[in-house]
Amino acid sequence: MADRIIVVDDEREIADLIGLYLENDGYEVHKFLNGADALSFVEKCEPALAVLDVMLPDTDGFALLRKMREKHDFPIIMLTARVTDSDKILGLTIGADDYITKPFNPLEVTARVKTVLRRCRRGAETNDEMDIRGLTINRASRRCSLFGRELSLTPTEFDILRLLMQHAGTVFSPREIYRRVWGDSPVGVENAVAVHIRHLRSKIEIDPTEPRYLKVVWGKGYKMEERRNEKAAR
Repeated sequence: MADRIIVVDDEREIADLIGLYLENDGYEVHKFLNGADALSFVEKCEPALAVLDVMLPDTDGFALLRKMREKHDFPIIMLTARVTDSDKILGLTIGADDYITKPFNPLEVTARVKTVLRRCRRGAETNDEMDIRGLTINRASRRCSLFGRELSLTPTEFDILRLLMQHAGTVFSPREIYRRVWGDSPVGVENAVAVHIRHLRSKIEIDPTEPRYLKVVWGKGYKMEERRNEKAAR
C-alpha cells in the first residue's frame, strides 16, 4: 500500500506540482489549500507524512503544526518562503522534522520526503530492543515504553532518544545531536535540540525536574545516564 502524504499550501499550483512529483514516486497524495480542511482529514485518516506551508489563509503553518502535534506523531516537513534561521528553528522546536524554503526544486521535496520517511523507519531490519532501567525502545517498531506503559514520541524525539541510548554514557553536543538526527548543521541548533530534550524528559522522566535518564552535562551537551541492556530477538 502506498504511503499517504498530505500537502497543505494555499497556492494551488505549488500543491499540484508537489503532488504530481510525489504521485510519480508512488505516493498517495491529498492536497489542501487551508489548515482546517487538512486538520479535518488528519483526524479521520492519519497520513505517513505531511508537507505544510507556513502561510495559509485561515491559520499559519506553525499553529497547524502545533495542533497536529497535540495528537499525532507522523513526520512533518515545513515549506515556506521565510528564510531566516529563527523561522526554521521555531518550526523544528515545535515539532517539525524538516524544513524546505521557497523557491524549491520539486525533486528536492520528494528527496526530503524519502529521507524523512527512511529516517523514521530505519532499523526495521532488526527486532532488537534497548532497555535502560525500565525505559525500553524497539528499533523495529519504533515504539517506546516506560515500565511497560507505551509512550507517544514524535519521529525526531525517538531518533534523539535512540541515539543517546545506543551510546549511553557518551556526551553529545547539541550540534552533534542535530547532525546525527537531522543530517544538517545550521546556525542556532542549540535551542532546537534543547526543546526536543525538554519534551522527551516530560515523557520519559517520572520527575522531569530530577531526571534519571537524560542528563545535562553543563557546557558540553547531553547524555543517557544509565548503562543499556540490549535484548536481541532470535
